[in-house]
Amino acid sequence: MNLKKSVVFGLACVSFAAFVVGCGDDPASSPDFTLSSSSCHSGLDSESSSSSVSLSNAEGSSSSLNTDSISSSSLQNDKSSSSRYSELDSESSSSKQVSSSSSWSGAIGSSSGLNTNSSSSSSSQNDKSSSSRHSGHLSSLGGDDPESSSSLAPSSSSALPVKIDFFNGADISEVQEYERNNTKFYDVDGKESDIFTILKNHGFNSIRLRTFVSPKTKYGYAASGCGHDAEAYGDKEHVVAFAKKVKAAGMGLLVDIHYSDVWADPGKQIIPERWRNVNNADAMADSVYTYTKDLMNALKAAGATPDMVQIGNETTPGILIHKPNSNTDCWGNGVDKAATSVNGDMGTAAGKANAAKYFNAGIKAVKEVSPTTKTVLHIERIRKSETVNWWMGVIFDDYKIPADVMGFSAYTAYGDGAPDNWKSLFNSLTSKYSKLEFIVAEYNGGDSDNHYNFDGSRKKTREVVRGMNRWIGTFFWEPTIGGAWGAGLFDWKGKDLYANAKAFEEFY
Repeated sequence: MNLKKSVVFGLACVSFAAFVVGCGDDPASSPDFTLSSSSCHSGLDSESSSSSVSLSNAEGSSSSLNTDSISSSSLQNDKSSSSRYSELDSESSSSKQVSSSSSWSGAIGSSSGLNTNSSSSSSSQNDKSSSSRHSGHLSSLGGDDPESSSSLAPSSSSALPVKIDFFNGADISEVQEYERNNTKFYDVDGKESDIFTILKNHGFNSIRLRTFVSPKTKYGYAASGCGHDAEAYGDKEHVVAFAKKVKAAGMGLLVDIHYSDVWADPGKQIIPERWRNVNNADAMADSVYTYTKDLMNALKAAGATPDMVQIGNETTPGILIHKPNSNTDCWGNGVDKAATSVNGDMGTAAGKANAAKYFNAGIKAVKEVSPTTKTVLHIERIRKSETVNWWMGVIFDDYKIPADVMGFSAYTAYGDGAPDNWKSLFNSLTSKYSKLEFIVAEYNGGDSDNHYNFDGSRKKTREVVRGMNRWIGTFFWEPTIGGAWGAGLFDWKGKDLYANAKAFEEFY
Protein backbone atom coordinates (compact mmCIF):
# COMPACT_ATOMS: atom_id res chain seq x y z
CA MET A 1 0.00 0.00 0.00
CA ASN A 2 3.18 1.49 0.00
CA LEU A 3 2.84 4.67 0.77
CA LYS A 4 2.09 5.58 3.42
CA LYS A 5 5.73 9.01 2.18
CA SER A 6 5.42 20.31 0.73
CA VAL A 7 8.29 21.70 2.09
CA VAL A 8 11.78 21.90 0.77
CA PHE A 9 14.59 22.57 3.22
CA GLY A 10 16.08 25.94 2.39
CA LEU A 11 16.58 29.40 3.79
CA ALA A 12 14.45 30.33 0.82
CA CYS A 13 11.95 27.49 0.75
CA VAL A 14 10.51 26.47 -2.57
CA SER A 15 7.33 24.47 -2.90
CA PHE A 16 6.82 21.94 -5.58
CA ALA A 17 3.95 19.57 -6.08
CA ALA A 18 3.72 16.13 -7.54
CA PHE A 19 1.14 13.49 -7.70
CA VAL A 20 0.75 9.97 -8.86
CA VAL A 21 -2.68 9.15 -10.15
CA GLY A 22 -4.12 5.75 -9.36
CA CYS A 23 -6.08 4.23 -12.20
CA GLY A 24 -7.19 0.96 -13.64
CA ASP A 25 -9.55 -0.20 -10.91
CA ASP A 26 -10.79 -3.10 -12.97
CA PRO A 27 -9.37 -6.31 -11.42
CA ALA A 28 -9.03 -7.62 -14.94
CA SER A 29 -6.56 -4.94 -15.93
CA SER A 30 -2.85 -5.64 -15.93
CA PRO A 31 -0.76 -3.99 -13.19
CA ASP A 32 1.53 -1.28 -14.35
CA PHE A 33 2.72 0.99 -11.60
CA THR A 34 5.56 2.43 -13.62
CA LEU A 35 6.04 5.49 -15.76
CA SER A 36 7.47 5.80 -19.24
CA SER A 37 9.80 3.18 -20.60
CA SER A 38 13.40 3.53 -21.66
CA SER A 39 16.53 1.50 -21.98
CA CYS A 40 19.18 0.96 -19.34
CA HIS A 41 22.92 1.30 -19.69
CA SER A 42 25.03 -1.78 -19.77
CA GLY A 43 27.82 -2.62 -17.39
CA LEU A 44 28.30 -4.18 -13.99
CA ASP A 45 28.21 -2.40 -10.68
CA SER A 46 31.76 -1.52 -9.79
CA GLU A 47 30.88 -1.84 -6.13
CA SER A 48 29.48 -5.34 -6.42
CA SER A 49 31.47 -8.21 -5.05
CA SER A 50 32.66 -10.83 -7.49
CA SER A 51 30.66 -13.54 -5.83
CA SER A 52 27.31 -14.30 -7.35
CA VAL A 53 24.21 -14.82 -5.30
CA SER A 54 22.36 -18.06 -5.55
CA LEU A 55 18.70 -17.18 -5.56
CA SER A 56 16.03 -19.80 -5.80
CA ASN A 57 12.69 -18.54 -7.04
CA ALA A 58 9.53 -20.36 -7.76
CA GLU A 59 9.38 -19.72 -11.46
CA GLY A 60 6.11 -19.23 -13.20
CA SER A 61 5.01 -15.72 -12.66
CA SER A 62 1.45 -15.10 -11.71
CA SER A 63 -1.05 -14.17 -14.32
CA SER A 64 -2.99 -12.31 -11.68
CA LEU A 65 -3.68 -8.78 -12.64
CA ASN A 66 -3.30 -5.59 -10.74
CA THR A 67 -6.23 -3.43 -9.89
CA ASP A 68 -4.36 -0.13 -9.76
CA SER A 69 -2.13 1.29 -12.40
CA ILE A 70 -0.19 4.33 -11.26
CA SER A 71 1.25 7.09 -13.34
CA SER A 72 3.22 10.11 -12.25
CA SER A 73 3.70 13.72 -13.19
CA SER A 74 6.92 15.53 -12.60
CA LEU A 75 5.46 18.15 -10.32
CA GLN A 76 6.42 17.23 -6.81
CA ASN A 77 7.04 15.03 -3.99
CA ASP A 78 8.07 12.33 -1.92
CA LYS A 79 8.65 11.53 1.64
CA SER A 80 11.80 13.47 1.30
CA SER A 81 10.37 16.89 1.65
CA SER A 82 7.15 16.21 3.23
CA SER A 83 3.96 15.81 1.46
CA ARG A 84 4.05 12.15 2.01
CA TYR A 85 2.67 10.21 -0.84
CA SER A 86 3.45 11.21 -4.32
CA GLU A 87 0.15 9.75 -5.22
CA LEU A 88 -3.30 11.13 -5.96
CA ASP A 89 -5.70 8.22 -5.88
CA SER A 90 -8.09 8.09 -8.79
CA GLU A 91 -10.88 7.62 -6.31
CA SER A 92 -10.25 11.02 -4.77
CA SER A 93 -12.48 13.76 -6.03
CA SER A 94 -10.19 16.54 -4.91
CA SER A 95 -6.49 16.94 -4.39
CA LYS A 96 -4.81 17.44 -1.05
CA GLN A 97 -3.09 20.71 -0.41
CA VAL A 98 0.44 20.78 0.85
CA SER A 99 1.69 23.60 2.97
CA SER A 100 5.19 24.97 3.11
CA SER A 101 7.02 27.19 5.53
CA SER A 102 9.80 29.56 4.69
CA SER A 103 11.92 29.60 7.81
CA TRP A 104 12.82 27.82 10.99
CA SER A 105 10.83 30.25 13.07
CA GLY A 106 7.25 29.46 13.87
CA ALA A 107 5.27 26.37 14.76
CA ILE A 108 5.83 24.35 11.63
CA GLY A 109 4.29 21.02 12.41
CA SER A 110 1.67 21.95 14.94
CA SER A 111 -0.44 18.97 15.84
CA SER A 112 -3.40 21.16 16.59
CA GLY A 113 -4.27 21.72 12.95
CA LEU A 114 -3.11 23.43 9.79
CA ASN A 115 0.29 25.06 9.74
CA THR A 116 -0.25 28.70 10.56
CA ASN A 117 3.18 29.62 9.28
CA SER A 118 2.61 28.42 5.73
CA SER A 119 3.81 30.74 3.06
CA SER A 120 2.31 28.85 0.13
CA SER A 121 0.55 25.67 -0.78
CA SER A 122 0.20 23.43 -3.79
CA SER A 123 -2.95 21.65 -4.73
CA SER A 124 -1.71 18.13 -5.29
CA GLN A 125 -1.31 15.31 -2.84
CA ASN A 126 2.29 14.38 -2.47
CA ASP A 127 4.70 12.01 -0.99
CA LYS A 128 6.17 12.39 2.42
CA SER A 129 9.13 13.76 0.70
CA SER A 130 7.45 16.91 -0.33
CA SER A 131 4.76 18.23 1.85
CA SER A 132 4.53 20.48 4.74
CA ARG A 133 7.34 18.54 6.20
CA HIS A 134 9.73 20.89 7.71
CA SER A 135 11.07 23.90 6.04
CA GLY A 136 14.42 24.47 7.59
CA HIS A 137 17.61 24.91 5.69
CA LEU A 138 20.44 22.78 6.98
CA SER A 139 23.20 23.23 4.42
CA SER A 140 24.66 26.33 6.01
CA LEU A 141 24.78 24.90 9.51
CA GLY A 142 27.67 23.34 11.33
CA GLY A 143 28.21 19.86 12.72
CA ASP A 144 29.59 17.67 9.98
CA ASP A 145 30.27 14.69 12.23
CA PRO A 146 27.30 12.30 11.98
CA GLU A 147 28.23 11.01 15.43
CA SER A 148 27.96 14.43 17.00
CA SER A 149 24.78 15.99 18.29
CA SER A 150 23.93 18.94 20.43
CA SER A 151 20.81 17.22 21.68
CA LEU A 152 20.82 15.59 25.07
CA ALA A 153 22.13 12.06 25.03
CA PRO A 154 19.73 9.16 25.62
CA SER A 155 19.47 8.32 29.29
CA SER A 156 20.44 4.69 28.73
CA SER A 157 23.80 3.63 27.37
CA SER A 158 22.97 -0.03 27.00
CA ALA A 159 23.24 -1.49 23.51
CA LEU A 160 22.02 -4.92 24.51
CA PRO A 161 19.06 -6.43 22.65
CA VAL A 162 15.70 -5.47 24.05
CA LYS A 163 12.88 -7.97 24.35
CA ILE A 164 9.91 -6.41 22.58
CA ASP A 165 6.51 -8.03 22.61
CA PHE A 166 4.94 -5.37 20.39
CA PHE A 167 6.82 -2.71 18.43
CA ASN A 168 5.19 0.62 19.29
CA GLY A 169 7.44 2.61 17.00
CA ALA A 170 8.04 5.90 15.27
CA ASP A 171 10.03 6.88 12.18
CA ILE A 172 12.27 9.77 13.27
CA SER A 173 14.73 9.75 10.37
CA GLU A 174 14.49 13.52 9.96
CA VAL A 175 15.59 14.20 13.54
CA GLN A 176 19.27 13.66 12.73
CA GLU A 177 19.09 16.67 10.44
CA TYR A 178 17.48 18.79 13.15
CA GLU A 179 20.28 17.89 15.53
CA ARG A 180 22.69 19.55 13.14
CA ASN A 181 20.85 22.80 13.74
CA ASN A 182 21.10 22.30 17.51
CA THR A 183 17.37 21.74 17.80
CA LYS A 184 16.32 21.08 21.39
CA PHE A 185 13.46 18.83 22.44
CA TYR A 186 11.03 19.45 25.28
CA ASP A 187 8.58 17.01 26.85
CA VAL A 188 4.96 17.83 27.69
CA ASP A 189 6.07 19.16 31.10
CA GLY A 190 8.24 21.74 29.40
CA LYS A 191 11.50 20.15 30.48
CA GLU A 192 14.30 19.71 27.97
CA SER A 193 15.12 16.11 27.14
CA ASP A 194 16.25 14.00 24.18
CA ILE A 195 13.95 12.63 21.50
CA PHE A 196 14.39 9.02 22.59
CA THR A 197 13.57 9.68 26.24
CA ILE A 198 10.51 11.73 25.31
CA LEU A 199 9.16 9.00 23.07
CA LYS A 200 9.88 6.33 25.69
CA ASN A 201 8.10 8.43 28.31
CA HIS A 202 4.97 8.13 26.17
CA GLY A 203 5.07 4.42 25.45
CA PHE A 204 7.18 4.21 22.30
CA ASN A 205 9.74 1.42 22.38
CA SER A 206 11.05 1.30 18.81
CA ILE A 207 12.48 3.51 16.07
CA ARG A 208 12.38 3.23 12.27
CA LEU A 209 15.21 4.73 10.21
CA ARG A 210 15.32 5.07 6.43
CA THR A 211 18.47 4.67 4.36
CA PHE A 212 19.47 5.59 0.81
CA VAL A 213 22.29 4.09 -1.25
CA SER A 214 24.21 7.23 -2.36
CA PRO A 215 22.14 10.28 -1.39
CA LYS A 216 24.78 12.84 -2.43
CA THR A 217 24.71 11.81 -6.09
CA LYS A 218 22.79 13.70 -8.76
CA TYR A 219 19.05 13.09 -8.30
CA GLY A 220 19.77 11.85 -4.77
CA TYR A 221 18.11 12.88 -1.52
CA ALA A 222 21.09 15.08 -0.59
CA ALA A 223 21.92 16.27 -4.10
CA SER A 224 23.10 19.86 -4.41
CA GLY A 225 20.22 22.30 -4.25
CA CYS A 226 17.68 19.83 -2.91
CA GLY A 227 17.61 21.14 0.65
CA HIS A 228 19.39 18.28 2.38
CA ASP A 229 22.83 18.82 0.90
CA ALA A 230 24.61 19.87 4.10
CA GLU A 231 25.45 16.22 4.61
CA ALA A 232 24.66 12.88 3.01
CA TYR A 233 21.79 12.18 5.38
CA GLY A 234 20.39 8.71 4.95
CA ASP A 235 23.66 7.13 3.82
CA LYS A 236 25.30 4.20 5.59
CA GLU A 237 27.48 6.31 7.89
CA HIS A 238 24.63 8.50 9.13
CA VAL A 239 22.25 5.59 9.58
CA VAL A 240 24.83 3.63 11.57
CA ALA A 241 25.57 6.64 13.77
CA PHE A 242 21.88 7.23 14.48
CA ALA A 243 21.17 3.52 14.93
CA LYS A 244 23.81 3.45 17.69
CA LYS A 245 21.81 6.12 19.52
CA VAL A 246 18.63 4.08 19.14
CA LYS A 247 20.27 1.03 20.66
CA ALA A 248 21.92 3.12 23.39
CA ALA A 249 18.43 4.30 24.32
CA GLY A 250 17.37 0.68 24.74
CA MET A 251 14.88 0.78 21.87
CA GLY A 252 14.04 -1.60 19.05
CA LEU A 253 15.24 -0.76 15.53
CA LEU A 254 13.65 -1.15 12.10
CA VAL A 255 15.91 -0.11 9.18
CA ASP A 256 13.97 0.86 6.04
CA ILE A 257 16.19 0.33 2.96
CA HIS A 258 14.93 2.30 -0.03
CA TYR A 259 17.31 0.73 -2.59
CA SER A 260 17.49 4.12 -4.24
CA ASP A 261 19.43 7.37 -3.82
CA VAL A 262 16.16 9.18 -3.15
CA TRP A 263 12.66 8.41 -1.94
CA ALA A 264 11.21 5.14 -3.21
CA ASP A 265 7.42 4.85 -3.29
CA PRO A 266 4.60 3.78 -5.64
CA GLY A 267 5.35 6.63 -8.04
CA LYS A 268 9.04 5.88 -8.44
CA GLN A 269 11.56 3.20 -7.62
CA ILE A 270 14.74 4.74 -9.04
CA ILE A 271 17.79 2.53 -9.49
CA PRO A 272 20.76 3.98 -7.58
CA GLU A 273 23.31 5.79 -9.72
CA ARG A 274 26.08 3.30 -9.07
CA TRP A 275 23.90 0.43 -10.30
CA ARG A 276 22.54 2.08 -13.44
CA ASN A 277 25.09 0.45 -15.73
CA VAL A 278 24.07 -3.02 -14.62
CA ASN A 279 22.54 -4.77 -17.61
CA ASN A 280 21.07 -8.02 -16.28
CA ALA A 281 18.94 -9.05 -13.34
CA ASP A 282 21.45 -11.47 -11.82
CA ALA A 283 24.10 -8.74 -11.63
CA MET A 284 21.53 -6.34 -10.16
CA ALA A 285 20.58 -8.92 -7.54
CA ASP A 286 24.27 -9.24 -6.68
CA SER A 287 24.42 -5.46 -6.21
CA VAL A 288 21.42 -5.61 -3.87
CA TYR A 289 23.01 -8.47 -1.94
CA THR A 290 26.42 -6.79 -1.62
CA TYR A 291 25.01 -3.42 -0.54
CA THR A 292 22.63 -4.96 1.97
CA LYS A 293 25.28 -7.19 3.50
CA ASP A 294 27.74 -4.30 3.78
CA LEU A 295 25.12 -2.18 5.57
CA MET A 296 24.21 -5.03 7.90
CA ASN A 297 27.86 -5.72 8.72
CA ALA A 298 28.40 -2.04 9.53
CA LEU A 299 25.37 -1.96 11.83
CA LYS A 300 26.42 -5.17 13.54
CA ALA A 301 30.00 -3.94 14.05
CA ALA A 302 28.61 -0.77 15.67
CA GLY A 303 26.50 -2.77 18.11
CA ALA A 304 23.31 -1.69 16.35
CA THR A 305 22.06 -4.85 14.65
CA PRO A 306 18.45 -4.12 13.60
CA ASP A 307 15.52 -6.06 14.96
CA MET A 308 13.86 -5.73 11.55
CA VAL A 309 14.98 -4.68 8.08
CA GLN A 310 12.67 -3.54 5.26
CA ILE A 311 13.71 -4.84 1.86
CA GLY A 312 12.37 -1.87 -0.10
CA ASN A 313 9.94 0.91 0.65
CA GLU A 314 6.34 0.94 -0.56
CA THR A 315 7.13 -1.46 -3.35
CA THR A 316 3.58 -1.89 -4.61
CA PRO A 317 4.70 -1.38 -8.24
CA GLY A 318 7.85 -3.41 -7.72
CA ILE A 319 11.46 -2.47 -6.97
CA LEU A 320 14.41 -0.98 -8.90
CA ILE A 321 12.22 0.06 -11.82
CA HIS A 322 13.20 3.53 -12.99
CA LYS A 323 16.05 5.77 -14.00
CA PRO A 324 16.10 9.58 -13.91
CA ASN A 325 16.17 11.95 -16.86
CA SER A 326 16.75 15.67 -17.36
CA ASN A 327 13.26 16.43 -16.00
CA THR A 328 13.63 14.46 -12.76
CA ASP A 329 13.27 16.68 -9.70
CA CYS A 330 14.70 16.60 -6.19
CA TRP A 331 12.07 14.10 -5.06
CA GLY A 332 12.53 11.66 -7.90
CA ASN A 333 9.47 12.67 -9.86
CA GLY A 334 9.65 12.53 -13.65
CA VAL A 335 11.45 9.32 -14.53
CA ASP A 336 11.83 6.71 -17.25
CA LYS A 337 11.51 2.96 -16.98
CA ALA A 338 14.81 1.07 -17.06
CA ALA A 339 15.44 -1.76 -19.51
CA THR A 340 13.27 -4.87 -19.29
CA SER A 341 16.36 -6.92 -18.54
CA VAL A 342 16.79 -5.24 -15.14
CA ASN A 343 13.67 -3.42 -14.01
CA GLY A 344 11.55 -4.97 -11.30
CA ASP A 345 8.24 -3.65 -12.60
CA MET A 346 5.64 -6.08 -11.29
CA GLY A 347 3.26 -5.06 -14.04
CA THR A 348 5.14 -7.40 -16.39
CA ALA A 349 6.10 -11.07 -16.25
CA ALA A 350 9.81 -10.25 -16.60
CA GLY A 351 9.54 -7.56 -13.95
CA LYS A 352 7.96 -9.94 -11.47
CA ALA A 353 10.80 -12.39 -11.92
CA ASN A 354 13.36 -9.62 -11.52
CA ALA A 355 11.68 -8.21 -8.43
CA ALA A 356 11.63 -11.66 -6.86
CA LYS A 357 15.40 -11.94 -7.37
CA TYR A 358 15.97 -8.58 -5.73
CA PHE A 359 13.78 -9.30 -2.72
CA ASN A 360 15.48 -12.66 -2.29
CA ALA A 361 18.93 -11.07 -2.54
CA GLY A 362 18.19 -8.53 0.18
CA ILE A 363 16.68 -11.14 2.49
CA LYS A 364 19.64 -13.49 1.94
CA ALA A 365 22.12 -10.75 2.88
CA VAL A 366 20.26 -9.81 6.07
CA LYS A 367 19.98 -13.39 7.25
CA GLU A 368 23.63 -14.17 6.59
CA VAL A 369 24.68 -11.39 8.94
CA SER A 370 21.91 -11.74 11.52
CA PRO A 371 19.64 -14.79 11.29
CA THR A 372 17.40 -13.42 14.05
CA THR A 373 16.71 -10.10 12.33
CA LYS A 374 13.22 -10.14 10.82
CA THR A 375 12.95 -9.22 7.14
CA VAL A 376 10.04 -7.04 6.07
CA LEU A 377 8.35 -6.33 2.73
CA HIS A 378 6.28 -3.16 2.51
CA ILE A 379 3.45 -1.84 0.32
CA GLU A 380 0.61 0.70 0.51
CA ARG A 381 -2.85 0.73 -1.04
CA ILE A 382 -4.74 -1.07 1.74
CA ARG A 383 -7.88 0.71 0.57
CA LYS A 384 -7.67 -1.62 -2.44
CA SER A 385 -7.85 -5.15 -1.07
CA GLU A 386 -7.63 -6.47 -4.64
CA THR A 387 -4.21 -4.88 -5.04
CA VAL A 388 -2.96 -6.21 -1.71
CA ASN A 389 -4.15 -9.73 -2.51
CA TRP A 390 -2.67 -9.57 -6.01
CA TRP A 391 0.72 -8.36 -4.75
CA MET A 392 1.00 -10.87 -1.94
CA GLY A 393 -0.17 -13.63 -4.26
CA VAL A 394 2.67 -12.91 -6.69
CA ILE A 395 5.34 -12.52 -4.01
CA PHE A 396 4.41 -15.23 -1.54
CA ASP A 397 2.33 -17.72 -3.51
CA ASP A 398 4.05 -17.64 -6.89
CA TYR A 399 7.63 -16.75 -5.99
CA LYS A 400 7.77 -18.04 -2.41
CA ILE A 401 9.76 -15.05 -1.14
CA PRO A 402 10.88 -16.00 2.41
CA ALA A 403 10.22 -12.71 4.19
CA ASP A 404 9.29 -12.85 7.86
CA VAL A 405 6.98 -9.83 8.05
CA MET A 406 4.55 -8.04 5.74
CA GLY A 407 4.21 -4.30 6.33
CA PHE A 408 1.63 -1.77 5.17
CA SER A 409 1.20 1.98 5.11
CA ALA A 410 -2.15 3.00 6.57
CA TYR A 411 -3.19 6.63 6.21
CA THR A 412 -6.71 7.88 6.77
CA ALA A 413 -5.86 11.15 5.01
CA TYR A 414 -4.94 9.21 1.86
CA GLY A 415 -8.24 7.40 1.68
CA ASP A 416 -7.36 4.24 3.61
CA GLY A 417 -10.25 4.74 6.01
CA ALA A 418 -10.34 4.50 9.79
CA PRO A 419 -8.65 1.68 11.75
CA ASP A 420 -11.88 -0.30 12.07
CA ASN A 421 -12.06 -0.40 8.25
CA TRP A 422 -8.78 -2.31 8.15
CA LYS A 423 -9.84 -5.21 10.35
CA SER A 424 -11.43 -7.35 7.66
CA LEU A 425 -8.47 -7.17 5.27
CA PHE A 426 -5.89 -7.58 8.01
CA ASN A 427 -7.66 -10.58 9.52
CA SER A 428 -8.05 -12.25 6.13
CA LEU A 429 -4.32 -11.88 5.46
CA THR A 430 -3.48 -13.35 8.84
CA SER A 431 -5.63 -16.37 8.06
CA LYS A 432 -4.28 -16.86 4.54
CA TYR A 433 -0.58 -16.42 5.33
CA SER A 434 -0.13 -18.43 8.49
CA LYS A 435 3.67 -18.21 8.50
CA LEU A 436 3.89 -14.43 8.19
CA GLU A 437 3.92 -11.76 10.85
CA PHE A 438 2.57 -8.28 10.08
CA ILE A 439 3.14 -4.63 10.93
CA VAL A 440 1.72 -1.24 10.04
CA ALA A 441 5.01 0.27 8.88
CA GLU A 442 3.60 3.79 8.57
CA TYR A 443 0.53 5.54 9.96
CA ASN A 444 -0.51 8.92 11.34
CA GLY A 445 -4.25 9.09 11.96
CA GLY A 446 -4.62 12.54 10.47
CA ASP A 447 -7.78 13.24 8.50
CA SER A 448 -6.45 15.99 6.23
CA ASP A 449 -3.45 18.18 5.49
CA ASN A 450 -1.51 18.79 8.72
CA HIS A 451 -4.63 18.15 10.76
CA TYR A 452 -5.77 15.61 13.33
CA ASN A 453 -9.23 15.45 14.88
CA PHE A 454 -8.00 14.06 18.21
CA ASP A 455 -10.64 11.39 17.79
CA GLY A 456 -8.57 8.56 19.25
CA SER A 457 -7.76 6.98 15.88
CA ARG A 458 -4.02 6.90 16.58
CA LYS A 459 -4.61 4.90 19.72
CA LYS A 460 -7.19 2.83 17.86
CA THR A 461 -4.61 1.96 15.19
CA ARG A 462 -2.39 0.32 17.78
CA GLU A 463 -5.28 -1.35 19.58
CA VAL A 464 -6.72 -2.84 16.39
CA VAL A 465 -3.35 -4.14 15.24
CA ARG A 466 -2.24 -5.44 18.61
CA GLY A 467 -5.50 -7.29 19.01
CA MET A 468 -4.87 -9.45 15.93
CA ASN A 469 -2.89 -12.64 15.77
CA ARG A 470 0.75 -12.24 14.61
CA TRP A 471 0.52 -8.48 14.14
CA ILE A 472 3.64 -7.34 15.93
CA GLY A 473 3.88 -3.57 15.61
CA THR A 474 2.95 -0.12 14.35
CA PHE A 475 5.24 2.78 13.38
CA PHE A 476 4.05 6.39 13.50
CA TRP A 477 5.47 8.34 10.60
CA GLU A 478 7.70 11.26 11.63
CA PRO A 479 6.22 12.66 14.88
CA THR A 480 8.16 15.91 14.40
CA ILE A 481 6.53 16.66 11.05
CA GLY A 482 3.07 17.58 9.84
CA GLY A 483 1.91 17.30 6.24
CA ALA A 484 -0.72 15.96 3.87
CA TRP A 485 -0.81 12.73 5.89
CA GLY A 486 -1.80 14.57 9.10
CA ALA A 487 -0.32 16.49 12.01
CA GLY A 488 2.78 15.70 14.02
CA LEU A 489 3.16 15.12 17.75
CA PHE A 490 5.42 18.10 18.38
CA ASP A 491 5.05 21.86 17.85
CA TRP A 492 7.86 23.98 16.47
CA LYS A 493 8.81 27.04 18.49
CA GLY A 494 11.63 28.73 16.66
CA LYS A 495 14.10 25.96 15.89
CA ASP A 496 13.06 23.82 18.87
CA LEU A 497 10.44 21.09 19.25
CA TYR A 498 7.91 20.89 22.07
CA ALA A 499 5.86 17.76 22.70
CA ASN A 500 2.17 18.55 22.23
CA ALA A 501 0.45 17.33 25.40
CA LYS A 502 -2.90 16.72 23.72
CA ALA A 503 -1.32 14.74 20.89
CA PHE A 504 0.73 12.59 23.26
CA GLU A 505 -2.28 11.71 25.42
CA GLU A 506 -3.01 8.82 23.08
CA PHE A 507 0.46 7.39 23.52
CA TYR A 508 0.69 6.89 27.27
